[in-house]
Amino acid sequence: MDTSSNRRSFLICLVLGLTTFAVFYQVHSFKFITYDDPYYVYKNPDIQSGITFESIKWAFTTDSTANWHPLIWLSYMLDWQLFGENAGAHHITNLIFHIVNTLLLFIVLKQMTGVLWQSAFVAALFALHPLHIESVAWVSERKDVLSTFFWLLTMWAYLRYVNKPGISRYLWTVSFLALGLMAKPMLVTLPFVLLLLDYWPLERFRRRTLFYLIEEKIPFFVLSAASSVVTFLVQRSSMAVVSLNLLPLKFRIFNVLVSYIVYIKKMFWPDHLAIFYPHPGRNVSITFVIISASLLMAATVLVIRFGKNRRYLVTGWFWYIGTLVPVIGIIQVGIQGMADRYSYITLTGLFIIIAWGIPDLLAKWRYEKIILASLALLIVSTISICTYNQLRYWRNTSTLFQHAIDVTKDNFMAMNELARFLAVDPKITAYNPYRAIQLAKEACKITHYSDPENLDTLAVAYAAAGNFSKAIEITEKTLELCQSSDQETLKKELESRLALYKAGKPYIENEQQID
Repeated sequence: MDTSSNRRSFLICLVLGLTTFAVFYQVHSFKFITYDDPYYVYKNPDIQSGITFESIKWAFTTDSTANWHPLIWLSYMLDWQLFGENAGAHHITNLIFHIVNTLLLFIVLKQMTGVLWQSAFVAALFALHPLHIESVAWVSERKDVLSTFFWLLTMWAYLRYVNKPGISRYLWTVSFLALGLMAKPMLVTLPFVLLLLDYWPLERFRRRTLFYLIEEKIPFFVLSAASSVVTFLVQRSSMAVVSLNLLPLKFRIFNVLVSYIVYIKKMFWPDHLAIFYPHPGRNVSITFVIISASLLMAATVLVIRFGKNRRYLVTGWFWYIGTLVPVIGIIQVGIQGMADRYSYITLTGLFIIIAWGIPDLLAKWRYEKIILASLALLIVSTISICTYNQLRYWRNTSTLFQHAIDVTKDNFMAMNELARFLAVDPKITAYNPYRAIQLAKEACKITHYSDPENLDTLAVAYAAAGNFSKAIEITEKTLELCQSSDQETLKKELESRLALYKAGKPYIENEQQID
């Protein structure tokens, strides 16, 4: 690489880093939120003990939050040891990883393809797209930024191995994948992506057989298989996996087909973004399912038809389709229909198609370079403004969940979280138990008064408003509802709160760290 090329790459890295920092910097003043952050950070005594022998042992053995991701726990421990309860500093750590990931993506794509500006454009879309806000602005989503850091290091190490094969470089590649899997099991699809990279841009299929390329990656597939098994067992033991009795396979597939198209739609038009999208369950529109299936099939046929001469289409499209598989909902974990955070690494495939496809389409146009430069600047500027504006909803629990309620339909989870936040601590400025009662009632209505957590929140809100007889009545009914379940922790909490209500005392939590 000549000096001028090095200089251009350095300047691009500088612009990418500074722009990303400028757009996301407002996170330094954001608070923790009540959803997941208490369990991951600010109410977790194992995290607050800092890095010790016992805490490291806990990180590698716990199934807390229904996941096995020891590197995530260690990163939170280090943050707490350095910054304590300073939520802004925890957010900045996420931002630093996001910036590093952006630069790594640019460098790796540039080295793999030898193409400067398309690689820079992909990195810019990755850095600044509004769908990636959730992964950066939510402390609990350290999983995304840290695991992607190791994802990209794996790609970088793999490229070094391909350029100069050797056992040392091969082991580095395997090691980075192993570390990534210890941050988030979504990296189970990375061996598949490495095969796609062999097809394009590395062009190894021209020199090696498919059998050789698969055999070469056996250790990668073994690691992915082991991680998949561990993840499934941990999530099932934590009762995070939704049974087929509650959500039959047919309706899961319907939601999968629609979700693939909705992610693409939100990539082009990122409106109505929310921290939580309720699963449509059995209410999914058959019309949308048919349209989505038709669009996916048509896109796949076109990719196969034109992919022989434009190989980036194959890599980009199947990168998108394949990397979403672990989180698309065939195995349903949690109650969400989809999530913005799941797009953090997956949209890279579509970004590649856009970055290489548009120049192909405009190749014979007059003033092609001017048009491409203007279009790229317009796109990057637009998504930067959208991201900057969308970020403000993440500044605290109240604004985040109120926005989710405003832009989605029947969002019982957002209603429940906001109601609980408004009712559990009279010292916070947002304290409003009467508004909490309204929200909790609506959440209970949507879930047909069958969700213990929503009912518990309603009781908490009534107690905060001084209506202890109503709080006692609801809590006793909630306990009856829980008798046939394995929710032992919730039962104990309900019994404790019932005793408070009978003594004429509301349930209070100290949430001032998130106010």
